Amino acid sequence: MFEVNNISMIYDMDTDEKMYALGGFDLSLPDKGLVGISGPSGSGKSTLMYCLSTLKKPTEGSVRYNGIEITEIPDRERETLRRKEFGFVFQKHYLVPYMSALDNILVAASDSGKETVEKAKELLKTMGLKERDFRKKPAKLSGGQCQRAAIARALINDPKVIFADEPTASLDHENAFNIMKILKEYSKERLVIVVTHDRTVLTDVDIMIEMWDGKISNISGQDR
Repeated sequence: MFEVNNISMIYDMDTDEKMYALGGFDLSLPDKGLVGISGPSGSGKSTLMYCLSTLKKPTEGSVRYNGIEITEIPDRERETLRRKEFGFVFQKHYLVPYMSALDNILVAASDSGKETVEKAKELLKTMGLKERDFRKKPAKLSGGQCQRAAIARALINDPKVIFADEPTASLDHENAFNIMKILKEYSKERLVIVVTHDRTVLTDVDIMIEMWDGKISNISGQDR
């Protein structure tokens, strides 16, 4: 699904001391499975995810998604790609504070028909929310409930790829385990990429990518 060739991300390009967030490497990722990207702060793991998801454009190198060079397509096409085929989960849930949990899911949906409403409710149930929680605003939900609602929002359009950047960092162990269990189940048919510095939540990944100083230091679970 993803083919990365000689990718680099360089900050402070106009200074003598350039900072390499990504230092030039190749990477291939399949069309399904749970992929963990781990490393210390500043290792480049989030930058790699942002380049794969078109949220950032690498300084050098190429990123191909299903044969399409996504670093070269126009901004509007990148926006359409993200909306139709990608889902995002971040450390903060970014739910709209004046909307209910259910409306937060529906606002991200590609349509607003009755079937979509029922699908949103089923997703919230799968995430462990009760029907009485559907109409609650984020301030009335727990942190774990908000994060699970954010995952439901990411899944509402059946994206081919889920990008999750530190999705469990603000949660307790029980909620973190439950979220990873949900993402693992989804990865049986789709690609899920989880970026985290916490290796303990990546015990059930199919591919483990370890990063250090902007480069891949090790890959396990994949033929390189």
